[in-house]
Amino acid sequence: MNTIWKNITDYLIEFPWMNLLTAIGLFLIFLLFRKLFTKYLFKVILATAKKTNVPLLTQLLLSFERPLRVFFIVIGTYVALNALGINMRELALLNKVYGSVLIVLGGWGLYNYVSTHGTFMAFAKQKLHLRDDHMLVPFISNILRFVVIALTIVACLSAMGVNVNGFIAGLGLGGLAFALAAQETVANLFGGVVIILEKPFKKGDWISTPSVEGVVEDITFRSTKIRTFADAVVIVPNKTLSNEAITNWSEMNMRRVNYSIGVGQEATRFELQRAVEEIRERILNHPGVVQDTVMVYFDEFGESSYNIFVYYFTKTVAWSEWHEIKQEINYDILDILKDEGISVLKPIVVLDQQDDEQFQKAGESS
Repeated sequence: MNTIWKNITDYLIEFPWMNLLTAIGLFLIFLLFRKLFTKYLFKVILATAKKTNVPLLTQLLLSFERPLRVFFIVIGTYVALNALGINMRELALLNKVYGSVLIVLGGWGLYNYVSTHGTFMAFAKQKLHLRDDHMLVPFISNILRFVVIALTIVACLSAMGVNVNGFIAGLGLGGLAFALAAQETVANLFGGVVIILEKPFKKGDWISTPSVEGVVEDITFRSTKIRTFADAVVIVPNKTLSNEAITNWSEMNMRRVNYSIGVGQEATRFELQRAVEEIRERILNHPGVVQDTVMVYFDEFGESSYNIFVYYFTKTVAWSEWHEIKQEINYDILDILKDEGISVLKPIVVLDQQDDEQFQKAGESS
């Protein structure tokens, strides 16, 4: 028992207490400097960076704020271990661990920099005038974050002494095999990028292509969901849409009215001329009509009627309002023809049936 106690006493006497106190003191100094840096010095550096009018530098500093806090702890422990008399150069494994930790901290900062709600993406959204829900934002962010994570892992493995040449070569071969096996998916992905960048349509738009027609309900990087006017949902690969002509009917700034009126052939030239002029004048004076689009003419001789051509655009593109304006003008035309003693032999006939069907579908989509 006396021998054990003597050994403990000798150990305590010979223990490098001064080195331990020095190590603890140095570690506490780093903790204090960490607090001073994050609370005061970092704010000064950030304010200076803002004055340089280099937004990307400011965003980079903000992204590395939290990794820097951990960095001071890591460096503090490294210095403290050296103060204890531990030769860090001889501990190769520990050195590799510290090197890997520093790489991870750098990757952490870059990951924050390129994240969807990170500072770099906020800067990119501002410069590119993108909305927060724009599909391009998470797409770019996901790619950049994947690259950062992959590079961080490879750098850590290299710091730990692992030969990464075979690993990188394997990734290249695997990527090639994946690309060959997923050609359609890759084609749809790039088609989605084209649609998102060029923005030929957006959610809620009524579009028509050689393969589908309807209202866009959702756009992803692989496909676009379109609800047809038969209330069915069609999923169209973006590769198909990006290679087709797309008509976006929702982009109309005004809406066309186009028809012909067949009147009785007993009308004289002067009666018909007065009727055409009055109809043109009535349409021109209507507040809901685009004036420089109005055309009213005695168009042609029918088998049993004279045909008056009526053509104009309304300022509104809304289905119900378009019908109201057209109805008001039709009533006026009936009054004019009645006052002139001209009879209508056949109902109003739409000249371009396809256009009329398109307008009807637009009404259903609105």
